[in-house]
Amino acid sequence: MQTEKPSSSLIVIPCLNEAAHIGALLDQLRPAAARLGARIIVADGGSTDGTLSIVDDVIARDPRVILLHNKRRIQSAAINLAVGTFGDGADYLIRIDAHGGYPDDYCDRLVEEALATSADSVVVSMLTSGSGAVQKAAAAAQNSKLGTGGSKHRHLSQGQWIDHGHHALMRISAFGAVGGYDETFSHNEDAELDYRLRKAGYKIWMSGKTQMVYYPRASLSGLYFQYLGYGRGRAKNVLKHRVIPKVRQMVPLLVFPVVLLAAFSFVHWLAAMPLLLWASVCLGYGLVAAIRQRKADVALAGVSAMVMHLGWSVGFWLQLLGLGSRRGVA
Repeated sequence: MQTEKPSSSLIVIPCLNEAAHIGALLDQLRPAAARLGARIIVADGGSTDGTLSIVDDVIARDPRVILLHNKRRIQSAAINLAVGTFGDGADYLIRIDAHGGYPDDYCDRLVEEALATSADSVVVSMLTSGSGAVQKAAAAAQNSKLGTGGSKHRHLSQGQWIDHGHHALMRISAFGAVGGYDETFSHNEDAELDYRLRKAGYKIWMSGKTQMVYYPRASLSGLYFQYLGYGRGRAKNVLKHRVIPKVRQMVPLLVFPVVLLAAFSFVHWLAAMPLLLWASVCLGYGLVAAIRQRKADVALAGVSAMVMHLGWSVGFWLQLLGLGSRRGVA
């Protein structure tokens, strides 16, 4: 087991139009980079909102921060490019989402757990939080079993070995050994990589010492297209590796067929019953959650869950059947 702090880490932030967040995030990460002997790579996919000038201002003050232009725009390509360009000599890759919230000691805790467990990858719980009515409802849905099917990385962990979680830290040697992220994936690239890591015998540890906060889409249309992409990504994973979806993924698969079936309710009213049952469960969950938490905004969690289910189901079936094209990556 390793007992010494690694000589270097590489902190990578895939980024696109994050002017509202990137400056504060870099200021938060810079002390950790100094402690860990790390460089911070902002892999930008073509921002047009002032992100680049903010990053340039930080670079002028701190040479540890580096701007890398990611012509392919998607996150999988951004991280592969950063590791391929700057990964030599670094022990660990630390992946940061530009639109997330992190404790100040996030990177330190990740490295500590990697050393303590000898894990090849350390993943974290991803808790969701929002500010507006739609965002709060989406957060409530994403933090619930109704919205995410009980995914382990959507809830706090005490620390455990796991098959998949939200990517946080990875041993660069393991990342390179399996070929990095598959750049044909714009969504679900993390789960696809975790499958190859496990198949190659590498170990994934879910942190019990730190976590991140994710801020969901602030509109129902944005939420729908996000989950449309997730559904497509999951279907690509299933097709690539010939794996059977888990039970919690099989249930939302039924949503799109149920919606299509309801279109035939003019033939017989029973065709609408599955849709009505699904809607009743989701909307009822939102109302019960709002009453229990005494938060009116949470009542919309059921609507958010329905949007998530439908988007994921439509995306999965379209990808499975080879129909449609991917929406531009956000």
